[in-house]
Amino acid sequence: MKLAIIDTACANLASLEFAFHRLGFTCMISRDIKELEKADKLFLPGVGTAQSAMLHLHKFKLIEFLQNTKKPLLGICLGMQILGDFSEELHQNTLGVMPFKTEKFKPKANFTLPHMGWNDVKSNHTLFKGLNGAFFYFVHSYCVAVATETIATCEYSQSFSAALAKNNFYGVQFHPERSGEAGELLLLNFIKDI
Repeated sequence: MKLAIIDTACANLASLEFAFHRLGFTCMISRDIKELEKADKLFLPGVGTAQSAMLHLHKFKLIEFLQNTKKPLLGICLGMQILGDFSEELHQNTLGVMPFKTEKFKPKANFTLPHMGWNDVKSNHTLFKGLNGAFFYFVHSYCVAVATETIATCEYSQSFSAALAKNNFYGVQFHPERSGEAGELLLLNFIKDI
């Protein structure tokens, strides 16, 4: 099984790589399309702004590859958000492989932003096999509303998409690589069952 972490220059790649090592897998970190095409599974991590991520993807000539790949791809945190059409953050068009937009959390008393910490996630999807109700680690100020593509939900001041899927594209809003055993099981589910 060849795993590839896409180097967007806007993510902590090492923590995801270490998570794979703990699971007994090796992986490559690359932005070389020829190398990425050899992978069985792709991972698109991201932190920061959608604008920064899209600028890097454009600079590395990865946008068309990402939009057209038929390989199973898992977007993580910002990597999930840029799978949609648009992000309200700096009014940025994104990859458009799923029909959603990323919006700022609606202000609500007693809820601070960013949403940072552990929250339970509800899902019966294969990606969450053995994980319905498990707690995952979140860090984000923008979210995706519950939509047709939603495969997992979470509550923080409002209900939002904790994970989405369409065709070969998957995304999780939380950080599986920072979510202990639950996160490692989710990565294993993606590697083995998706």
